[in-house]
Amino acid sequence: MADGKGAAAVMCTPAFASRVMRSRWYVVFASMVVMAASGSTYIFALYSKELRSTLGYNQQTLNTLSFFKDLGTNVGVVSGLVQQVAPTWAVLLIGAGMNLAGYLMVYLALTERTPAPPVWLMSIYMCVGANALTFSNTGALVSCVKNSPESRGIVIGLLKGFVGLSGAIYTQLYLAIYGDDAKSLVLLIAWLPAAVYIFFVHTIRVLPYRRRAEGDEPNTKPFFCFLYISVALATYLLVMIVLQKQVPTFSHAAYAVGATVLLLILFLPLGVVIKEEYQAVSQLEESLQHPPAIAAEEPTSRAKEDDHDETKPSCGFGCFTRMFKPPALGEDFSIMQALVSVEMLVLFVVSVFGIGGTLTAIDNMAQIGQSLGYPAKSINTFVSLISIWNYAGRVGAGYMSEFFLARYRFPRPLALTVVLLLSCVGHLFIAFGVPQSLYAASVIIGFCFGAQWPLLFSIISEVFGLKYYSTLFNFGSAASPIGAYVLNVRIAGRMYDAEAARQHGAVAAVGDKICKGVQCFKHAFLIITGVTLAGVLVSLVLVWRTRSFYKGDIYAKFKVAPATVVDGSNDGREMVGSRDEEEVKKGKNKKHEVNDEEIQ
Repeated sequence: MADGKGAAAVMCTPAFASRVMRSRWYVVFASMVVMAASGSTYIFALYSKELRSTLGYNQQTLNTLSFFKDLGTNVGVVSGLVQQVAPTWAVLLIGAGMNLAGYLMVYLALTERTPAPPVWLMSIYMCVGANALTFSNTGALVSCVKNSPESRGIVIGLLKGFVGLSGAIYTQLYLAIYGDDAKSLVLLIAWLPAAVYIFFVHTIRVLPYRRRAEGDEPNTKPFFCFLYISVALATYLLVMIVLQKQVPTFSHAAYAVGATVLLLILFLPLGVVIKEEYQAVSQLEESLQHPPAIAAEEPTSRAKEDDHDETKPSCGFGCFTRMFKPPALGEDFSIMQALVSVEMLVLFVVSVFGIGGTLTAIDNMAQIGQSLGYPAKSINTFVSLISIWNYAGRVGAGYMSEFFLARYRFPRPLALTVVLLLSCVGHLFIAFGVPQSLYAASVIIGFCFGAQWPLLFSIISEVFGLKYYSTLFNFGSAASPIGAYVLNVRIAGRMYDAEAARQHGAVAAVGDKICKGVQCFKHAFLIITGVTLAGVLVSLVLVWRTRSFYKGDIYAKFKVAPATVVDGSNDGREMVGSRDEEEVKKGKNKKHEVNDEEIQ
């Protein structure tokens, strides 16, 4: 297969195509596309004005809908529990159905095809549609983290980065398909994510993990290829946004061409997957000519312990007492052990204070720009900047935190503290309304909002283990809607409407009654800044409690202990459930295989 013709012949066979679609890297590719289709909740600002004008909502009502959107986006406990007992394809199918049902009802109300629903019913529509994101997150992200546990920061940053780009991707697609029609944007986010989830429903799953010997490095080269492609995608989106703002007569055909190029870049990682699988086939054929060593390894005390634990009763008073006797950090906590721990409490508080504040800024960016006198074009630019820098924060925090953790043992909780501190700068820019500072505020808020997610999810996976990760990471993100409700609805929304009422002669600000000036959001964002600083202080508790844990090798349990050579030479590597040796291992000792349940 050294020549080009031989390679082409191999890659065109059905067997090779099947191998690619069953591979670990194809799961990553499919998950990236799914996540790119799962960020529709971040473009609420683009159609919130249609909700205001068509349905006559005031700012507090819009913020209430925004809260229920955030509630659905972040409360994924149900999807986590479903993932524990059902296959990944079921999780994705449920998400597809909820996304289609929720946003389709919003679209029908906006186009007046159904009677205007009461606020409580519209809130349910928003919550159901947004909750589909938790199912795609759980299905795709958890599968990839379990498939690559030693690169979890990179995996989470990459996948959450595509969610960050999703808002800009949707903007380009709806301009190409429907033109500048915000109501049609709601239709797009109703059917497109559901179609993508269904298309990849059978390819995203947990695969057996191949352990590596001490001294070997995990294969992260494809992840960096995916990173470069995602950077190219983000750069392309930024260039398109600038061009569309600078060229007043950007035609519909130009939008269509731009969207086509966007889709080509989005699917470019498939080439990386094919290349990796071709190299794997080549290495497998070479290894068959030079058979590897057969090494035997005595069962570890941990394995014996796990076998013994399986015989223990799973309920009773002992469960209650064990709930308050958690294992060491990094081991597999039970769900209740994690929920009552100090570490989870700190993460919960940090999510309320940190993510809640940045969510408030993102959801109100259109109204903030309008109140400070920015033109409509600039407001759309703010939304796009948030999306791009949301991506940069997610990818940057994931890759850089993994690099500093591996090289310098720099703890991820301390990186989370730094991000929270930086977000205060963006909040202050909004509070004081410095001329032209909203551009910088959009960049800072977008970056910090994005950076918090991979850090939060990585910390949960590292501190509490992977066994119940699908449920625990959803508990970790469930706190942010509480902060969003208090800061967005009860503080920012009420203060905006009160100032608007004062400007309009003490008449309630309904429909198109808008607030003008710095005072509209000043006091609200001063409060948000103070709350975020409180979150910084609380996060230092987690830094202190995990300092010893992060000084050690947190991935040690994914490495293979030195094995005893039975015959031939030893390459020091144990293949656990490897697909390349699947046929050889059939009928052999099942103790050395890792299935989905054991990984969980």
